[in-house]
Amino acid sequence: MGPLAGIRIVEFAGIGPGPFAAMLFADMGADVIRIDRKGGRAPSQMEIYLRGRKTVALDLKKPEAIEAALKLVDKADAIIEGFRPGVMERLGLGPDVCLKRNPKLVYGRMTGWGQTGPLSHAAGHDINYIALSGALHAIGNTGHKPVPPLNLVGDFGGGALYLAFGIACGIIEAQRSGKGQVVDTAMTDGAASLMTMFYGMSASGFWQDKRGSNMLDSGAHFYDTYETKDGKFVALGSIEPQFYKELMEKTGITDPAFTAQMDRNAWPALKEKLAAVIKTKTRDEWDAIMLGSDVCYAPVLSLSEAPKHPHNAARKTFVEVDGVTQPAPAPRFSRTSPDVRPVAPVDNAGSLAAWGFSKGDIEALQSASAF
Repeated sequence: MGPLAGIRIVEFAGIGPGPFAAMLFADMGADVIRIDRKGGRAPSQMEIYLRGRKTVALDLKKPEAIEAALKLVDKADAIIEGFRPGVMERLGLGPDVCLKRNPKLVYGRMTGWGQTGPLSHAAGHDINYIALSGALHAIGNTGHKPVPPLNLVGDFGGGALYLAFGIACGIIEAQRSGKGQVVDTAMTDGAASLMTMFYGMSASGFWQDKRGSNMLDSGAHFYDTYETKDGKFVALGSIEPQFYKELMEKTGITDPAFTAQMDRNAWPALKEKLAAVIKTKTRDEWDAIMLGSDVCYAPVLSLSEAPKHPHNAARKTFVEVDGVTQPAPAPRFSRTSPDVRPVAPVDNAGSLAAWGFSKGDIEALQSASAF
Protein backbone atom coordinates (compact mmCIF):
# COMPACT_ATOMS: atom_id res chain seq x y z
CA MET A 1 0.00 0.00 0.00
CA GLY A 2 1.98 2.96 -1.25
CA PRO A 3 5.56 3.40 -2.47
CA LEU A 4 7.01 3.68 1.06
CA ALA A 5 5.55 0.44 2.39
CA GLY A 6 8.13 -1.14 4.70
CA ILE A 7 9.70 2.18 5.76
CA ARG A 8 9.37 2.83 9.50
CA ILE A 9 9.19 6.32 11.00
CA VAL A 10 9.09 7.33 14.67
CA GLU A 11 7.36 10.69 15.13
CA PHE A 12 7.71 12.63 18.36
CA ALA A 13 4.46 14.55 18.71
CA GLY A 14 4.57 18.24 17.89
CA ILE A 15 2.51 20.81 16.04
CA GLY A 16 2.37 22.04 12.45
CA PRO A 17 5.13 20.93 10.08
CA GLY A 18 6.36 17.85 11.97
CA PRO A 19 2.97 16.10 12.04
CA PHE A 20 2.30 17.16 8.45
CA ALA A 21 5.57 15.61 7.29
CA ALA A 22 4.68 12.44 9.20
CA MET A 23 1.29 12.42 7.45
CA LEU A 24 3.05 12.57 4.07
CA PHE A 25 5.06 9.47 4.98
CA ALA A 26 1.97 7.69 6.31
CA ASP A 27 -0.01 8.61 3.17
CA MET A 28 2.70 6.98 1.06
CA GLY A 29 2.43 3.72 3.01
CA ALA A 30 5.19 4.13 5.62
CA ASP A 31 4.61 2.61 9.04
CA VAL A 32 4.58 5.67 11.30
CA ILE A 33 4.30 5.48 15.07
CA ARG A 34 3.63 8.72 16.92
CA ILE A 35 4.96 9.14 20.47
CA ASP A 36 2.63 11.52 22.27
CA ARG A 37 2.62 12.83 25.83
CA LYS A 38 1.00 10.73 28.50
CA GLY A 39 -2.16 12.44 29.67
CA GLY A 40 -2.63 14.44 26.48
CA ARG A 41 -6.00 14.71 24.80
CA ALA A 42 -7.13 12.06 22.37
CA PRO A 43 -6.63 12.90 18.68
CA SER A 44 -9.71 14.05 16.78
CA GLN A 45 -10.84 12.93 13.32
CA MET A 46 -10.85 16.65 12.46
CA GLU A 47 -7.07 16.75 12.96
CA ILE A 48 -6.61 15.36 9.48
CA TYR A 49 -2.84 15.66 9.48
CA LEU A 50 -2.67 13.05 12.25
CA ARG A 51 -4.12 10.41 9.95
CA GLY A 52 -2.52 7.12 9.06
CA ARG A 53 -0.31 6.28 12.02
CA LYS A 54 -0.27 4.40 15.29
CA THR A 55 -0.01 6.40 18.49
CA VAL A 56 1.47 5.57 21.87
CA ALA A 57 1.40 7.97 24.84
CA LEU A 58 4.59 7.79 26.92
CA ASP A 59 5.72 9.64 30.01
CA LEU A 60 9.15 10.71 28.82
CA LYS A 61 10.09 11.79 32.34
CA LYS A 62 10.42 8.12 33.22
CA PRO A 63 13.54 6.16 32.21
CA GLU A 64 11.40 3.17 31.22
CA ALA A 65 9.54 5.34 28.72
CA ILE A 66 12.80 6.71 27.31
CA GLU A 67 14.07 3.17 26.85
CA ALA A 68 10.83 2.22 25.13
CA ALA A 69 11.24 5.17 22.77
CA LEU A 70 14.81 4.09 22.04
CA LYS A 71 13.64 0.55 21.30
CA LEU A 72 11.30 2.03 18.71
CA VAL A 73 14.18 4.11 17.32
CA ASP A 74 16.22 0.90 17.04
CA LYS A 75 13.68 -0.43 14.53
CA ALA A 76 13.16 2.81 12.59
CA ASP A 77 14.51 4.14 9.33
CA ALA A 78 13.99 7.72 10.49
CA ILE A 79 12.60 9.88 13.25
CA ILE A 80 10.80 13.22 13.16
CA GLU A 81 11.12 15.68 16.02
CA GLY A 82 10.17 19.35 16.20
CA PHE A 83 11.38 20.59 19.59
CA ARG A 84 13.65 23.56 20.22
CA PRO A 85 17.37 22.78 19.93
CA GLY A 86 18.63 20.83 22.94
CA VAL A 87 15.30 19.42 24.16
CA MET A 88 15.80 15.94 22.72
CA GLU A 89 19.35 15.87 24.07
CA ARG A 90 18.12 16.69 27.57
CA LEU A 91 15.59 13.87 27.32
CA GLY A 92 18.34 11.43 26.41
CA LEU A 93 16.99 11.05 22.88
CA GLY A 94 19.45 13.24 20.98
CA PRO A 95 21.17 12.29 17.72
CA ASP A 96 24.33 10.97 19.35
CA VAL A 97 22.39 8.50 21.49
CA CYS A 98 20.01 7.42 18.73
CA LEU A 99 22.64 7.06 16.01
CA LYS A 100 24.87 5.04 18.32
CA ARG A 101 22.05 2.55 18.76
CA ASN A 102 20.90 2.67 15.14
CA PRO A 103 23.77 3.74 12.85
CA LYS A 104 21.55 3.87 9.73
CA LEU A 105 18.97 6.15 11.36
CA VAL A 106 17.99 9.39 9.61
CA TYR A 107 17.34 11.90 12.40
CA GLY A 108 14.89 14.52 11.06
CA ARG A 109 14.84 17.78 13.01
CA MET A 110 12.20 20.47 12.35
CA THR A 111 12.60 24.00 13.72
CA GLY A 112 11.83 27.51 12.59
CA TRP A 113 15.28 29.05 12.82
CA GLY A 114 17.44 25.91 12.56
CA GLN A 115 19.72 24.11 15.01
CA THR A 116 22.37 26.83 14.83
CA GLY A 117 22.52 30.60 14.44
CA PRO A 118 21.78 33.61 16.69
CA LEU A 119 18.01 33.00 16.67
CA SER A 120 18.09 29.21 17.02
CA HIS A 121 16.68 29.20 20.57
CA ALA A 122 14.11 31.98 20.08
CA ALA A 123 10.38 31.39 19.86
CA GLY A 124 8.69 32.01 16.54
CA HIS A 125 5.93 31.09 14.14
CA ASP A 126 5.47 30.78 10.40
CA ILE A 127 4.96 34.52 9.94
CA ASN A 128 8.35 35.25 11.54
CA TYR A 129 10.25 32.68 9.51
CA ILE A 130 8.90 33.83 6.16
CA ALA A 131 9.53 37.45 7.18
CA LEU A 132 13.23 36.74 7.70
CA SER A 133 13.55 34.86 4.40
CA GLY A 134 12.25 37.69 2.21
CA ALA A 135 9.07 35.85 1.27
CA LEU A 136 6.56 37.83 3.33
CA HIS A 137 7.77 41.21 2.09
CA ALA A 138 6.99 40.19 -1.48
CA ILE A 139 3.39 39.10 -0.87
CA GLY A 140 0.63 41.70 -0.98
CA ASN A 141 -0.92 44.47 -3.06
CA THR A 142 0.68 47.76 -3.92
CA GLY A 143 0.34 50.35 -1.20
CA HIS A 144 -0.69 47.79 1.41
CA LYS A 145 1.10 45.87 4.13
CA PRO A 146 2.46 42.34 3.56
CA VAL A 147 -0.22 39.61 3.60
CA PRO A 148 0.54 36.31 5.41
CA PRO A 149 -0.21 33.46 2.96
CA LEU A 150 -1.85 31.40 5.71
CA ASN A 151 0.97 29.24 7.12
CA LEU A 152 1.63 27.52 3.82
CA VAL A 153 5.04 28.98 2.99
CA GLY A 154 6.79 28.48 6.34
CA ASP A 155 5.18 25.59 8.20
CA PHE A 156 4.10 23.38 5.34
CA GLY A 157 6.01 24.43 2.23
CA GLY A 158 9.34 25.51 3.66
CA GLY A 159 9.08 23.21 6.66
CA ALA A 160 7.20 19.93 6.27
CA LEU A 161 7.92 19.38 2.58
CA TYR A 162 11.65 20.05 2.99
CA LEU A 163 11.76 17.83 6.07
CA ALA A 164 10.05 14.98 4.22
CA PHE A 165 12.30 15.45 1.19
CA GLY A 166 15.40 15.60 3.39
CA ILE A 167 14.47 12.45 5.27
CA ALA A 168 13.68 10.60 2.03
CA CYS A 169 17.08 11.67 0.65
CA GLY A 170 18.74 10.52 3.86
CA ILE A 171 17.06 7.11 3.74
CA ILE A 172 18.16 6.56 0.14
CA GLU A 173 21.73 7.56 0.99
CA ALA A 174 21.78 5.35 4.10
CA GLN A 175 20.77 2.36 1.99
CA ARG A 176 23.96 2.88 -0.02
CA SER A 177 26.39 3.95 2.71
CA GLY A 178 24.98 2.10 5.72
CA LYS A 179 25.28 5.35 7.67
CA GLY A 180 22.57 7.61 9.03
CA GLN A 181 22.75 11.35 9.62
CA VAL A 182 20.94 14.37 11.00
CA VAL A 183 18.61 16.39 8.75
CA ASP A 184 18.50 19.98 10.06
CA THR A 185 15.33 21.47 8.56
CA ALA A 186 14.71 25.16 9.24
CA MET A 187 11.62 26.92 7.99
CA THR A 188 13.72 30.01 7.29
CA ASP A 189 15.93 27.93 5.00
CA GLY A 190 12.99 26.26 3.28
CA ALA A 191 11.06 29.49 2.76
CA ALA A 192 14.21 31.09 1.31
CA SER A 193 14.62 28.10 -1.01
CA LEU A 194 11.05 28.50 -2.22
CA MET A 195 11.96 32.06 -3.20
CA THR A 196 14.83 30.90 -5.46
CA MET A 197 13.21 32.04 -8.71
CA PHE A 198 12.39 35.45 -7.28
CA TYR A 199 15.93 36.03 -6.03
CA GLY A 200 17.09 35.25 -9.55
CA MET A 201 14.54 37.62 -11.05
CA SER A 202 15.64 40.30 -8.60
CA ALA A 203 19.30 39.84 -9.52
CA SER A 204 18.42 40.22 -13.21
CA GLY A 205 16.51 43.43 -12.59
CA PHE A 206 13.19 41.92 -13.65
CA TRP A 207 11.74 41.88 -10.11
CA GLN A 208 11.17 45.15 -8.25
CA ASP A 209 11.51 45.11 -4.45
CA LYS A 210 8.09 46.71 -4.18
CA ARG A 211 4.89 44.77 -3.46
CA GLY A 212 2.21 44.68 -6.11
CA SER A 213 4.41 46.02 -8.90
CA ASN A 214 5.54 42.77 -10.52
CA MET A 215 3.99 40.28 -12.90
CA LEU A 216 3.32 37.56 -10.31
CA ASP A 217 2.45 39.62 -7.23
CA SER A 218 -0.80 41.22 -8.49
CA GLY A 219 0.98 44.07 -10.25
CA ALA A 220 0.01 42.91 -13.73
CA HIS A 221 -3.58 43.16 -14.91
CA PHE A 222 -3.38 39.73 -16.56
CA TYR A 223 -2.25 37.93 -13.37
CA ASP A 224 -4.63 38.72 -10.53
CA THR A 225 -8.01 37.99 -9.00
CA TYR A 226 -11.14 39.93 -9.93
CA GLU A 227 -14.55 40.36 -8.34
CA THR A 228 -17.56 39.22 -10.33
CA LYS A 229 -21.08 40.61 -10.54
CA ASP A 230 -22.29 38.33 -7.73
CA GLY A 231 -19.50 39.28 -5.30
CA LYS A 232 -17.40 36.18 -5.96
CA PHE A 233 -13.94 36.07 -7.50
CA VAL A 234 -12.08 34.60 -10.46
CA ALA A 235 -8.34 34.13 -11.01
CA LEU A 236 -6.58 35.04 -14.24
CA GLY A 237 -3.04 34.06 -15.24
CA SER A 238 -2.84 34.97 -18.93
CA ILE A 239 0.91 35.56 -19.14
CA GLU A 240 1.92 34.13 -22.52
CA PRO A 241 0.92 36.20 -25.60
CA GLN A 242 -1.34 33.49 -27.01
CA PHE A 243 -3.13 33.14 -23.67
CA TYR A 244 -3.46 36.91 -23.33
CA LYS A 245 -4.91 37.09 -26.84
CA GLU A 246 -7.53 34.52 -25.83
CA LEU A 247 -8.33 36.54 -22.71
CA MET A 248 -9.06 39.53 -24.91
CA GLU A 249 -11.29 37.41 -27.12
CA LYS A 250 -13.21 35.76 -24.27
CA THR A 251 -13.83 39.06 -22.48
CA GLY A 252 -14.72 40.87 -25.72
CA ILE A 253 -12.10 43.55 -25.07
CA THR A 254 -11.11 45.49 -28.20
CA ASP A 255 -9.58 48.55 -26.50
CA PRO A 256 -6.18 49.14 -28.20
CA ALA A 257 -4.69 50.16 -24.84
CA PHE A 258 -4.59 46.46 -23.94
CA THR A 259 -1.99 45.77 -26.65
CA ALA A 260 0.61 47.13 -24.19
CA GLN A 261 0.52 43.90 -22.20
CA MET A 262 4.03 44.14 -20.74
CA ASP A 263 4.15 47.91 -20.19
CA ARG A 264 4.40 48.20 -16.40
CA ASN A 265 3.32 51.84 -16.54
CA ALA A 266 0.07 50.81 -18.21
CA TRP A 267 -0.79 48.03 -15.76
CA PRO A 268 -2.74 50.09 -13.16
CA ALA A 269 -5.06 51.63 -15.74
CA LEU A 270 -5.54 48.34 -17.58
CA LYS A 271 -6.34 46.63 -14.30
CA GLU A 272 -9.14 49.10 -13.62
CA LYS A 273 -10.58 48.53 -17.07
CA LEU A 274 -10.37 44.76 -16.85
CA ALA A 275 -11.94 44.81 -13.37
CA ALA A 276 -14.92 46.69 -14.77
CA VAL A 277 -15.36 44.11 -17.53
CA ILE A 278 -15.14 41.13 -15.18
CA LYS A 279 -17.73 42.69 -12.88
CA THR A 280 -20.35 42.66 -15.65
CA LYS A 281 -20.92 38.90 -15.27
CA THR A 282 -21.32 36.40 -12.44
CA ARG A 283 -18.65 33.86 -11.61
CA ASP A 284 -20.75 31.07 -13.12
CA GLU A 285 -21.18 33.07 -16.33
CA TRP A 286 -17.41 33.54 -16.61
CA ASP A 287 -16.96 29.83 -15.90
CA ALA A 288 -19.16 29.06 -18.89
CA ILE A 289 -17.06 31.35 -21.09
CA MET A 290 -13.51 30.72 -19.89
CA LEU A 291 -13.17 27.54 -17.84
CA GLY A 292 -11.23 24.91 -19.76
CA SER A 293 -9.89 27.41 -22.28
CA ASP A 294 -6.30 28.61 -22.70
CA VAL A 295 -7.05 31.86 -20.90
CA CYS A 296 -5.50 30.32 -17.76
CA TYR A 297 -8.64 30.87 -15.74
CA ALA A 298 -10.21 29.38 -12.65
CA PRO A 299 -12.96 30.34 -10.25
CA VAL A 300 -11.75 31.21 -6.75
CA LEU A 301 -13.38 28.46 -4.69
CA SER A 302 -13.88 28.31 -0.94
CA LEU A 303 -12.90 25.31 1.18
CA SER A 304 -16.50 24.11 1.05
CA GLU A 305 -16.77 24.60 -2.72
CA ALA A 306 -13.46 23.06 -3.85
CA PRO A 307 -14.28 19.39 -3.09
CA LYS A 308 -17.49 19.66 -5.13
CA HIS A 309 -15.93 21.04 -8.30
CA PRO A 310 -16.26 18.60 -11.24
CA HIS A 311 -12.51 18.54 -11.94
CA ASN A 312 -11.61 17.77 -8.32
CA ALA A 313 -14.41 15.23 -8.13
CA ALA A 314 -13.25 13.48 -11.30
CA ARG A 315 -9.69 13.19 -10.02
CA LYS A 316 -10.81 12.30 -6.48
CA THR A 317 -8.64 15.14 -5.20
CA PHE A 318 -10.68 15.04 -2.01
CA VAL A 319 -11.87 11.97 -0.14
CA GLU A 320 -14.17 11.35 2.78
CA VAL A 321 -12.81 9.40 5.73
CA ASP A 322 -15.04 8.68 8.71
CA GLY A 323 -17.36 11.47 7.61
CA VAL A 324 -14.59 14.07 7.26
CA THR A 325 -13.87 15.51 3.80
CA GLN A 326 -10.13 15.94 3.32
CA PRO A 327 -7.45 16.19 0.63
CA ALA A 328 -6.36 12.84 -0.78
CA PRO A 329 -2.70 11.77 -0.75
CA ALA A 330 -0.55 13.43 -3.38
CA PRO A 331 1.12 12.80 -5.76
CA ARG A 332 -0.36 9.86 -7.68
CA PHE A 333 1.45 6.61 -8.48
CA SER A 334 0.60 4.25 -11.33
CA ARG A 335 1.47 1.04 -9.51
CA THR A 336 1.97 1.55 -5.76
CA SER A 337 -1.18 3.53 -5.11
CA PRO A 338 -1.37 4.99 -1.59
CA ASP A 339 -4.47 4.73 0.54
CA VAL A 340 -5.93 7.00 3.22
CA ARG A 341 -6.01 5.63 6.74
CA PRO A 342 -8.06 7.46 9.39
CA VAL A 343 -6.88 9.20 12.54
CA ALA A 344 -6.42 6.38 15.04
CA PRO A 345 -6.93 6.60 18.81
CA VAL A 346 -4.06 6.18 21.23
CA ASP A 347 -3.40 2.44 21.55
CA ASN A 348 -0.35 1.87 23.71
CA ALA A 349 -0.35 -1.92 23.79
CA GLY A 350 -1.44 -2.43 20.20
CA SER A 351 0.97 0.15 18.77
CA LEU A 352 3.97 -1.24 20.65
CA ALA A 353 3.07 -4.85 19.84
CA ALA A 354 2.95 -3.96 16.14
CA TRP A 355 6.56 -2.77 16.44
CA GLY A 356 7.73 -5.99 18.07
CA PHE A 357 7.30 -5.33 21.79
CA SER A 358 6.52 -8.51 23.71
CA LYS A 359 3.64 -8.92 26.13
CA GLY A 360 6.19 -8.83 28.94
CA ASP A 361 7.71 -5.58 27.64
CA ILE A 362 4.28 -3.95 27.55
CA GLU A 363 3.33 -5.19 31.01
CA ALA A 364 6.60 -3.86 32.42
CA LEU A 365 5.85 -0.41 30.96
CA GLN A 366 2.38 -0.51 32.45
CA SER A 367 3.80 -1.46 35.86
CA ALA A 368 6.23 1.47 35.68
CA SER A 369 3.37 3.86 34.70
CA ALA A 370 5.42 4.75 31.65
CA PHE A 371 2.21 5.01 29.64
